[in-house]
Amino acid sequence: MYLPSHFEETRPGPLHELIHAQPLGLLVREGPAGAEGPVADALPFLLEPSPAPLGTLVAHVARANPVWREAQGAPVLVVFQGPQAYISPNWYPSKDEHGKVVPTWNYTLVQARGRLEVLDDAASVRDIVQRLTTRHEATQPRPWGLGDAPPEYIETLLRAIVGIRIPLISLVGKFKHSQNRPAAERGGVVRGLRGGPQAEQQAMADWVEKLAP
Repeated sequence: MYLPSHFEETRPGPLHELIHAQPLGLLVREGPAGAEGPVADALPFLLEPSPAPLGTLVAHVARANPVWREAQGAPVLVVFQGPQAYISPNWYPSKDEHGKVVPTWNYTLVQARGRLEVLDDAASVRDIVQRLTTRHEATQPRPWGLGDAPPEYIETLLRAIVGIRIPLISLVGKFKHSQNRPAAERGGVVRGLRGGPQAEQQAMADWVEKLAP
């Protein structure tokens, strides 16, 4: 991707933070022979910390999904999208000074790369499903667990999915958060975002305050 140095983020901490907060990734791979181009699947991922410092992405797919057969051992790209928001030139103090400002878009993006490995044994598949469920049910008043459904029903569903893991060899972010603007302009961006009604505008304001130099 096009990545100006002032928007580049390579520290594992912020990159892992975004993946944990926005775990639905877009898995992109080369299409099979005869395909018109790349193929993409949206999957919720877990991020394991090892091997350090980049970690490993883990997920599961339907057994009917050809990705686990076609991409086994192949290089893949997983894209995670974080907060994004339109930035109005009206928010820059310099608009009133010289008017040489234009609209832009702030966004948060992480690209993870590695080779896809398949986990097709029952224990691994159950472990992935259990961990995904435990994590995302944690905020529920009465968290749902695999034991809440009939065992034979769960076993049937587990046989219909396959686990995948992607040990990461590259992890880079494009955090476009107005870092290229002077401090007064960034302050105007934060004020403008704070005045908006959307949750993503508030989230972007947090990132501008946190990461802008």
